[in-house]
Amino acid sequence: MSGVTDLKQLLSGMRPSLVEGEFVYCTVPTSALSDHMHLEPVGFFREREGVTLILPLAAAREAGLATAPAMRMITLEIHSSLEAVGLTAAFATALGNEGISANVVAAYYHDHIFVPASDAERAVTALRALSAAQGPV
Repeated sequence: MSGVTDLKQLLSGMRPSLVEGEFVYCTVPTSALSDHMHLEPVGFFREREGVTLILPLAAAREAGLATAPAMRMITLEIHSSLEAVGLTAAFATALGNEGISANVVAAYYHDHIFVPASDAERAVTALRALSAAQGPV
């Protein structure tokens, strides 16, 4: 199953869904990654400087990790192809026009957008408007 590549179909069918809870980005040294996997990150990425963990806010606080500001996760419910062109640009532009920052994680099945917690409802509204503007496929 390779996912959808047609931009109009992706936008009209993206169905943005606000995930329950707040999430934060944290960093730990690469050597300490195994010590933090019990926190069940929703995402992690290795960089030269260390490992970025995306964790539920409560788990990060419980572990005593320094955190970035609280974010909410919006999942685009359409199965987007990793080879699709233009989806990220389209929703980033829509959110940018509203003054909302977006941190995107593209996973195998879906795109996940992390936005400041205070902007989450406005972000979902902007994404739904972008989707509706595409009309039916």
